[in-house]
Amino acid sequence: MYNSKITGLGFYVPEQVVTNEDLSKKMDTSDAWIRERTGIESRRHVVPGEDTTTSMGVKAARIAIERAGIDKDEIDFIVFATLSPDYYFPGPGVLVQRDLGLRTVGALDVRNQCSGFVYAVSVADQYIKSGMYRNVLVIGSELHSKGLDMTTRGRGVSVIFGDGAGAAILSRETDPKKGILSTHLHSEGQHAEELAVTAPGMGKRWVTDILADADPEDTSFYPYMNGQFVFKNAVVRFSEVIREGLAANGLETADIDMLIPHQANLRISQFIQQKFGLSDEQVYNNIMRYGNTTAASIPIALTEAWEAGRIREGDLVVLAAFGSGFTWGSAIIRW
Repeated sequence: MYNSKITGLGFYVPEQVVTNEDLSKKMDTSDAWIRERTGIESRRHVVPGEDTTTSMGVKAARIAIERAGIDKDEIDFIVFATLSPDYYFPGPGVLVQRDLGLRTVGALDVRNQCSGFVYAVSVADQYIKSGMYRNVLVIGSELHSKGLDMTTRGRGVSVIFGDGAGAAILSRETDPKKGILSTHLHSEGQHAEELAVTAPGMGKRWVTDILADADPEDTSFYPYMNGQFVFKNAVVRFSEVIREGLAANGLETADIDMLIPHQANLRISQFIQQKFGLSDEQVYNNIMRYGNTTAASIPIALTEAWEAGRIREGDLVVLAAFGSGFTWGSAIIRW
């Protein structure tokens, strides 16, 4: 049995910076209001026509492939995590296969929103551990800006999210003490509607109904979030799944060299940091600059931390996420 190891990382964010002041010109909000509630100062939004969820993922993937020191034809499988695919179907995994000019390898889409990258890493890890694949490309990419209610009505959600993509190459590792030691995944569907976009949906209303209604007040296309409820659940589940991962490997909080939490809200990350007694050097946050990029947030932050030299060989790195579904998960990695 093999382990999987992250051998290459890359990320891409659009050039267009959208500050809190920029948003205050579109809705009744302010820089102080947004910072106090989320810690966000700016985020990136695509320029219409210049980027898509897939194209951002491809740009991040090219960097990860180069850094892994492999040829693209050595990739055996693709796992693409997103809540904002280019099309309702097919998913972006096959578009990446096409746009990178890869062999006819399999492509799998993961729809676990904020927990998407951790879920995708877990899937890739199992494929490699079983011996089925040697190199798996894992991508988290999101284009939120085209689907947000940029009015005062939607400010509670729209100020939070940004666009971007991150990618990782997971490769076969023969040393059982290196690489991804374990992953831990959970869900609680009873709270599914507390953080959701319910349209178009095939259960209650389909495209024909929506087009027939043509209702400009229809908010079902926009994200809904019960903010306080999500926050309370997030801090509990983050803590649980981190402790679960550490315990599974006989580790303690003091063994953590770097925690990369999903960048949902700076207040959540700070709460977790304080609860675990971690220093600023042991936690990496970049939500201040990019906002919440959902499935892309962990790979973007992980890549930045690695580029800054804050992750070194032998370090214990913990990835943890919580989001819509509710879903949550962690990955324990020996770098």
